[in-house]
Amino acid sequence: MTPEAALDRVVHLLDRAHETTFKPKAFQRARNVVREMDPAELAERAAAGTLTKLAGIGDASARVITEALAGEVPAYLAKLEATTHVPISPEGQRYREGLKGDCHVHSMWSDGGAEIEEMAVTARALGHQYMVLTDHSPRLTIANGLSRERLERQLVDIAALNEIMAPFRILTGMEVDILEDGSLDLDNDLLTRLDVVVASVHSKLRMPQRQMTERMVRAVASPHVDILGHCTGRLIGRRPQSTFDADYVFAACEQFGTAVEINCRPERLDPPRELIDVAIAYDCWFSIDTDAHATGQLEWHPYGCDRAAERQVPIDRIINTLSADDLLAWTANG
Repeated sequence: MTPEAALDRVVHLLDRAHETTFKPKAFQRARNVVREMDPAELAERAAAGTLTKLAGIGDASARVITEALAGEVPAYLAKLEATTHVPISPEGQRYREGLKGDCHVHSMWSDGGAEIEEMAVTARALGHQYMVLTDHSPRLTIANGLSRERLERQLVDIAALNEIMAPFRILTGMEVDILEDGSLDLDNDLLTRLDVVVASVHSKLRMPQRQMTERMVRAVASPHVDILGHCTGRLIGRRPQSTFDADYVFAACEQFGTAVEINCRPERLDPPRELIDVAIAYDCWFSIDTDAHATGQLEWHPYGCDRAAERQVPIDRIINTLSADDLLAWTANG
């Protein structure tokens, strides 16, 4: 294993473990330094013990580099491999085995931590047939949302990557903000060009129940919207869920063919159990999505699959058990 590959794997595993300290970015910086260095100079510095004199390489990353150069599995990497595995129940495994793709994925184009190709290569290695790239829409400036011009450039890049990565497919998409009046934060002509549209509320989450209900119903009724993302907006232990009439919202999802996302992020696990039950009662479609912002987070499907198994979500109502072609046919008819 090369030093670059070892550092890259460390970053992946730290993200898989949802490490929120400085560590992932520190190892990412070290990997970038190594990527740009002459291998001979790197080996010389490792032998001389001067790696930490390089900006971006600290004691921990220097040890990983030195051990990789010696032909060893770095001890820190081995520890992470052993301790960051995402568990899944036997019941949840049935759902995980049924998934053919991930419909909610971010990249460095907005607030993700990896390039599109890195996310796609990882998704393919995990056994997926496709992923939907859903970077943020322009109004969410805090997440570097994509302007019209940037989205158009991204669509060109995705087309080029699909030529290289076939038969794996990167489907075009966006996580579009649901604005206060229920309209969508993207022009209709661009929405029409996307394969899959996830619509989510990111602002005014404490809006009164009636207004929030009307806002969400208007959004899911849009012919452009395919998935309602993390519907309550909660962050477990940090932000309470927004309030809306679940009967109205999920009835609208069923009527207009909009899937309810089961968001796998550990700090979201959204919808809560009782709302999944309501959505099941309305015979809604579902999408089990990682909402990954880094390669390691693409391994978070077990969290959502276990939740789906616990609430007995019908597997045949989960859209990302469909092939890419069948998913596109489903969105076209939604």
